[in-house]
Amino acid sequence: MKIKDAVVFVTGANRGLGLEFAKQALARGAKKVYAGSRDPAKVTLPGVIPVRLDVNDSEQVAAAAKLAGDVTLLINNAGIARQSNGLTRPGAAELLRETLETNLFGVLAMTQAFAPALGHNGGGALLNVLSIVSWISSSNIPEYAITKSAAWSLTNGVRQALRAQNTQVVGLHAGYIDTDLTSGLDAEKSAPSDVVRQAYDAVEAGEEEVSVDESTRQVKQGLSQGIYLIEPTAQTA
Repeated sequence: MKIKDAVVFVTGANRGLGLEFAKQALARGAKKVYAGSRDPAKVTLPGVIPVRLDVNDSEQVAAAAKLAGDVTLLINNAGIARQSNGLTRPGAAELLRETLETNLFGVLAMTQAFAPALGHNGGGALLNVLSIVSWISSSNIPEYAITKSAAWSLTNGVRQALRAQNTQVVGLHAGYIDTDLTSGLDAEKSAPSDVVRQAYDAVEAGEEEVSVDESTRQVKQGLSQGIYLIEPTAQTA
């Protein structure tokens, strides 16, 4: 599908990667862009429609789907990441549950709520922001890695479930991205503008998966060859 004349809904659109998705959707000629945020007052980008949305709030998700019944492209960008003391330390289970609520169940809730509209509007597309750690664990954010692995599996399952209604489902994998989330990290980072450009190019090309940086492509290639990499240079999106 083409971004031009599309109706786009972006979760977590008030800053970082979500904001860049909204900006580039407008620049590519989207007919309408809904910008989901827990605080709509923080959505200041001219030309978008702010929508109050916490993906963990079933009532807000339902209200957003009702408002945006004309959507043709859903971008599940909202997510959380917390530093961890490790999976064997106290608090790991609680942190994992918290992260799963947004990174997995939030994605599922949005998908279930918006899939009927996508089907009604010709199929459209759904893009899930995943990570390099969808495929490999991380020592400092292992709970996040687990949730992204689960979200990758969810993405693959949803692709099969929505194929009959002609909905394209895209998984976006990336390492470190230069946003507020990684501001304190001394590591090589991708520019949000480049990540989003590649994501939209993949949607327009009809692709089902895109890896936007060399580290992520190397990990995916290694896995396809049966090579398990313990810790990549870039660990999170």
